[in-house]
Amino acid sequence: MRIFLDANILFSAARSDGAERRLLEDLRQAGHQCVADGYVTGEARRNLEIKCPSALSSLSRILEHVDACRHVAPAASHKQIQSLPEKDRPVLAAAIHLGCQAMVTGGKMHFGALYGLTIGGVTIHSPQSLAEGLLGIR
Repeated sequence: MRIFLDANILFSAARSDGAERRLLEDLRQAGHQCVADGYVTGEARRNLEIKCPSALSSLSRILEHVDACRHVAPAASHKQIQSLPEKDRPVLAAAIHLGCQAMVTGGKMHFGALYGLTIGGVTIHSPQSLAEGLLGIR
């Protein structure tokens, strides 16, 4: 399965050897393809530069195992995308554009109402729901 990673997942996985990093490792070991685009990798990198510059090398190592596309996807016209804050619209649009079946985000404030919904072929997950549903991890 192709799984799009939001910037907050990349940030958290780079910042500490915690649940998000283990989730990415488990997904890869299970044969899933993690995907990101320039928009989310750039956001993760900028936030790490400000908040935790020592984690930038961890982000680089993580991205070695992520199918990172350089371009930012055009905005999609799905009603649910238009309901998101403008800065979050390109995230879901990229997941759709890149043919992902799932998107994982810890952005509960903006994406929480969409958790469990499938939009444009992409089911939106929290890290926990993805781990439980796809890997059987509780």
